[in-house]
This record gives sequence, structure tokens and C-alpha cells, in this order.
Amino acid sequence: MATEADLIKFGFKEVEIAEETREQYVKTGFPKPARRYRLHYEGYGISIEEPYFWILHYLRYYSGFPQIYNITDIFAAAENSAFFGASQQRLGLQQDKASQFLATIGKMVRELFQLVRELRILDERLSYYYDSCTDSKSSESAEITLKGIWVDLVEQGAKNPASVYGMAREVQFTTLPDLFFSTHPKKQEDVDEVVERERGAFNRKVREVLKRKLRTFLAWKEHTFEEMKNRRVFTLKFLRQHYEVIRMYIHWVKPYLRNIQRLQLDQSKTETPDLLVAFESSMIEVELLAKKPGKLHNQCLVMHYLFRTRPEMSYSQEYQRGPLHLGRVEIDFRAYAWTDAEIENYRKMREQEDFQLLGVVDTSVKAAMESLGDELMRYLKEAGEEMGAKTEKKEDKKQSLLNPYTSIFKGFSELFKATKAKAEQKPKKETKTDVMKKILDRRSTEGSIKRAMWAIYHHFKKHHAMLNW
Repeated sequence: MATEADLIKFGFKEVEIAEETREQYVKTGFPKPARRYRLHYEGYGISIEEPYFWILHYLRYYSGFPQIYNITDIFAAAENSAFFGASQQRLGLQQDKASQFLATIGKMVRELFQLVRELRILDERLSYYYDSCTDSKSSESAEITLKGIWVDLVEQGAKNPASVYGMAREVQFTTLPDLFFSTHPKKQEDVDEVVERERGAFNRKVREVLKRKLRTFLAWKEHTFEEMKNRRVFTLKFLRQHYEVIRMYIHWVKPYLRNIQRLQLDQSKTETPDLLVAFESSMIEVELLAKKPGKLHNQCLVMHYLFRTRPEMSYSQEYQRGPLHLGRVEIDFRAYAWTDAEIENYRKMREQEDFQLLGVVDTSVKAAMESLGDELMRYLKEAGEEMGAKTEKKEDKKQSLLNPYTSIFKGFSELFKATKAKAEQKPKKETKTDVMKKILDRRSTEGSIKRAMWAIYHHFKKHHAMLNW
């Protein structure tokens, strides 16, 4: 039940105060209606599902309400009843399946972090390769960095006697490291020419070792460059596939979470004296909102059902069928004249009261995605994933050919348009005529919904052989 603070938060200023029990007036948790009717229908020899569908059918086909929303649908059952056992068995199956999907989603989200980290490392390494192949100012430093990586990873640094540093220490080629890091041929075919031209002053043995090291390094550089580019393309496509699989699992788990939410018992009703563990008893609460569109206000009828039943499980030879609800139902009819915004606020208020499992999953995955920062979105866009609608417009290429003096007049026109747009954005003040029109339309709509609600109430009593006039 909504509190008075919730009603005020969503724009409903007046709260209904009604006589729920004899001479006891309480706040019902509903906005103040234009009129309210209440029906109590009890019969332990008949199914009370009939009143619900009778009213639903009457609303659609006799009263002309085209839109009917299911606002609330919750139930509770005694723990020792057959209905409780059957519902909990179905709930357990849904929970097991949902837990498997959620565990898979959590595992794949963790793997998403590793994929983004791997792409980040690849981009860092590839930046050295791309810079070393250009004539920019950082090309020499990028080439030196790659040579350092090659010496450390491929030649195992000073531990290997045949490496650049090992030969400088073991064979006394002390100038080899300086020559290796300062000579930068672009291709393998250029090694002999560059070394002979730039390092011709050194003895032949040093030049031979330098050529061998440079040729080996350039061969490693070219092959690893192609390998890393292909690896990045593959990892990027795999990232997109991984992201799509996560979205697919979230889409699969949502129906199970929705079923779990609907199959869960309402704990507030299990604590009432209407449910006893030893009895075959259950309680069901249903709320419908019927809407008939109008000019300024809509005719709205809120129907609240509270069932207290004795469910009887129906069995056949092949399988167990659903329960037949026998007992008592309390029906409250409330008439309102609401705008579309008020209807939406009322629905949001009721949704806020329920525990939204779907929101928990979406929020947790969204938080994980946001923790990766803009890199994940950038990689997904690069892989071809559309992240949001495209709003950018193509500029006209002919603008550059226009006379520069036309830009002055264009600037004045844009300034005028901006001033005009600001003037149009200012909200118009409501006049007394508009206010009176709204008041009169609300009163007229309230009169129409009162008559429609009285017809449903009156015909229901006549159809079910109740006292009526």
C-alpha cells in the first residue's frame, strides 16, 4: 500500500480516507476518487474467478474501455496447503534456471574486463610500430623502444651471451649496443646499405654482427606487426561477439526473473489472521486500471480485488491441474478523471512498490560496463556495434565555395532564429479561461465515469441475484 508521502511525490495531493471497518476511517493508500463503491461477494460452493472475468468482459465490450492495465497481481498461500507446494515447486524450477543464467552472465562480464585489457595492451604495443614506420618526431624513440623489447624478450637480455648486451660483455664488442640502438634502417633490404654508409668506419667484424642483429630485429618487427594487427582484429570481433552473448543471456533471463517475481508470496499477507497454516487458504490481490480517452481528461476506473479463497487442486490421470479458488472477494470501484501524465505517475508509483529484479540485473551489468570507461564503447563502435542513434548531419561541401560575405548574413539569420527559438521555449501562462476549461472538463469527465461505474456496479448485482434498486 502506498503511503501519503508516495502519493504526494507523484503529484496526488489528496489521499482517500474511507471506512474500512465499522466506524474506523483510515487512509487507504489510494488518491481521493470522485466516487467509490464496494462489493463483498462470498460463496464457498462457486468459483470466485467468475466475478473477475465478468467485470473484465463488461469493461471491454459493454462500457467501452479500450485500454485496461494490470497494476497489481500478488498472492499468498498457507504453508501447509497444496497450492503452496505446487507454486513453490514451480518457483524453484524458475529460480534454478535463472541462477544458471545469472552465473553465466557474471562469468562473461569478468571475461569482458580481460578482453578490454588485452585490447588496451595491443593498442599500446601497436602505437610503437605505427610511429616507427612514419617520419614523425617520435619515430626514433618508438624504434628504440621496439629494439629494447626485442633485446629483452627475444634475446633474453644480458643473460644470453649471444645477445647484443651479452656480446658486448663476453666478446668485448663494447660499441655494439650503441651502434644497434642508433642505426635505423626501415626495411630488411636496406640493412647492408645503411650499415656500410653510416658505420663504414668500424671494423668488418663489428659491421657483420651489427647487420645480423639488425636483420633479425627487422624480420621480427615485420612479422610481429602483422601478427598483432591480425590479433587485434580477431580480439575486436570476439569482444563484439562476447558483448552480444551477454545481451542475449540478459534477454533470456528476464522472463525467468519476471516469473519469479510473480510467483513469490506476499509476506505482508502471510502475517494476517486470514491465513492459517493448518487450513487450505490463500489470499490474492489484484488491481486493474481501465482507461477511456477524453479531450483533456481520461475516464479512469480503478478496480481493486482482494480474494480470500480455499483453493482446491484439480487432478486428472495424466497430470495435476491448477487450483479452483472458492471463497470470498472484496471489490472496490474508484472513479477518477485523470490526464495521461497522472495515469503514468500512478503506474510508476505502483511499480515502485514492487521489488524489481530486472532492474537489479540491468543495473549491475550497466555498472560493470561503465567501470570499463569509454574504452569499451570505443572498441564496440570500432567493431561495428551501433551504440545509440546517429545524430550528426553531413555538412554541405558547397559552403566552402560561397562568397565569404554571405556568412555575415547567415550569422544574422542564425542569431535571429536562436532568439526566436528562445522566445518560443518560454512556457505560456495559463489564462483564467484555460483554467476554467480544465475544471469544467474534469467535472464533466467525473460525471461520465460515475455513470459508467454505477452501471457496472448495478448490473453486477442484478446478474448475481443481489439486492439492488
